[in-house]
Amino acid sequence: MMNRGLYPCRFPVYVFIMIKERQVMSNKSRTPEQPKRSRPVRVAEEIKTWVVERDLQQGDKLPNETEMIAQFGVSKGTVREAMRILEAQGLIITRTGPGGGSFVDKVSAERARSLLANYFYFQNLSIADIYQMRRALEPELAASLAGQLDEAQLGEMESLAARYPEPAQSAEEEKEQHIASLEFHARLAEFSGNALLGFVISFMARVLTDMTIYRKLYDPPNLELWRRGRAHQMQLVQALRDGDAAAARRIMASHMQGAEEQMRSQEAQLARRFIGEQR
Repeated sequence: MMNRGLYPCRFPVYVFIMIKERQVMSNKSRTPEQPKRSRPVRVAEEIKTWVVERDLQQGDKLPNETEMIAQFGVSKGTVREAMRILEAQGLIITRTGPGGGSFVDKVSAERARSLLANYFYFQNLSIADIYQMRRALEPELAASLAGQLDEAQLGEMESLAARYPEPAQSAEEEKEQHIASLEFHARLAEFSGNALLGFVISFMARVLTDMTIYRKLYDPPNLELWRRGRAHQMQLVQALRDGDAAAARRIMASHMQGAEEQMRSQEAQLARRFIGEQR
């Protein structure tokens, strides 16, 4: 079984360091005209720094409210608002009752993907944008996993690839097949020993899933996309089982090229249909 995480704790320190670096850069670039951050926001940043300096890990308890007030020299209301900010960011969790308090927590991958998706919602991403990244990353992911998956993991990938043995007969079934195909890629990414690579690839699968649904890229059903996609996935699983990194890379690269061509064609058909409906 592969190691599916790079860090022993659920809340890696580098996240806090990156946050602090952004804070320093932001302060340096601030002009006199820019509004200052509110006191609770500043205290929340100071608490993050405090956690880093003490190398606290997920599950470690933070000082109580009285200690926080003394530590940071602010009011009870400011401390409470700062803690609410950190909790909303997913960086701490508060428990009540005996043994309760505030504890260091981690942001789940699903929550991080959702927040990132909210950002890109306003960036007008195109199919070409996403596949530019997929073509660069997914063949390397496939090559890196050749010979590294155990039989249970390979069996899971085979099951995902074989979920739809027949082409779709309706737009709804086509949508389900699109989503299932993207689940194959997201799951493969989760087996990566590189947490960053795995996250980026699974995030792209999430974005494409949303595009498929919201832009109706599954209508009309596409027989060629189903045929090529399923064949590539089955071939890829075999290459992974054989430990053939070159074949895995080649198959995934071909799969990315074909999928992009088909999805861009689907997007163009949708645009033409929309224009026709407006006439």
